[in-house]
Amino acid sequence: MHEAHQYAPLENSAVKCSLCNHRCTIQEGKRGVCGVRENVGGKLCATTFGKVSAEAVDPVEKKPLYHFLPGTTSYSLGSVGCNFHCEHCQNWHISRGSHEITGLSDISPGEGAARAKAAGCASISWTYNEPTIWHEYPLEMGSIARKNGLGTIYVTNGYITEEALRELAPVLNAFRVDLKSFSEEFYKSVCGARLQPVLDATALARELGMHVETVTLVIPGLNDSDEEVGSLIRWVVENLGPDTPMHFTRFHPDYRMQDRPATPVAKLEKIYERARALGVKYPYLGNVFSHRYEHTYCPACGALLIERSGYSVRFRKIEGHRCTSCGEVIPVVTDVGRT
Repeated sequence: MHEAHQYAPLENSAVKCSLCNHRCTIQEGKRGVCGVRENVGGKLCATTFGKVSAEAVDPVEKKPLYHFLPGTTSYSLGSVGCNFHCEHCQNWHISRGSHEITGLSDISPGEGAARAKAAGCASISWTYNEPTIWHEYPLEMGSIARKNGLGTIYVTNGYITEEALRELAPVLNAFRVDLKSFSEEFYKSVCGARLQPVLDATALARELGMHVETVTLVIPGLNDSDEEVGSLIRWVVENLGPDTPMHFTRFHPDYRMQDRPATPVAKLEKIYERARALGVKYPYLGNVFSHRYEHTYCPACGALLIERSGYSVRFRKIEGHRCTSCGEVIPVVTDVGRT
């Protein structure tokens, strides 16, 4: 098995994992909360290194990322396991799995980067399940990807520790993070985690120079109160900046949360308008096909810059990083170069 990074040995062959903010103490023969990092003879092993449950070429907008290499495709990989236990998980069949699940493919880091190039992708995304617990694999593949001019993306719940994120930072361009709620109680009862470490990691990602976009799945009756939504928006504006794209997406009943209705579109529209009023320059709605609030508008003159229909993208009044109507600089990553 592949020896893990981010752990320390303890007495009696136990280990302390420092990859995510559960910081599990793992006894010999046991695994952490994630279900995939295992203590084997006093060494922590990354049992899913190179083990792939899903592989696809996706529009980068599917992540969703709207200001990072827009209109391009991203070679997307997922494995199994998760450090959250979300009641509404849409990928529960892999997030609740382990390395022992059948049907996993073996793809080496070098092969993954080569497949991304061959498919004409502009980036690689680690997604579908939580990439933090796959740490060693994207760390190695990311290094190869960056040398070949490919962008790199984490689609993450943000529960990564400071030390692990700092180790990853040299090979990671984009941090697309779920801000699932602005309530500690929600994180505890629905996700089995805590809010503050997510906020800390997200702010650190921005500080380390990553492109950050946030996503909040709006669940009726759980995280959609005016007070909570307002607090979340203000935190983003104050800690990440008003240019940070914020996605508010529509909930559909799934997994263990099938007793709640889908989010009313009118509720999402209200949240979008609240975000604009509180200073967010680029709010978006998601899971609402062909809605006008999926588009990118110039915050200065209101011109339609990027038009979206599902994952189809049309560039309108934008050229490079500027609005062609008024000259406003638009924060869009169009090139990641090589490292």
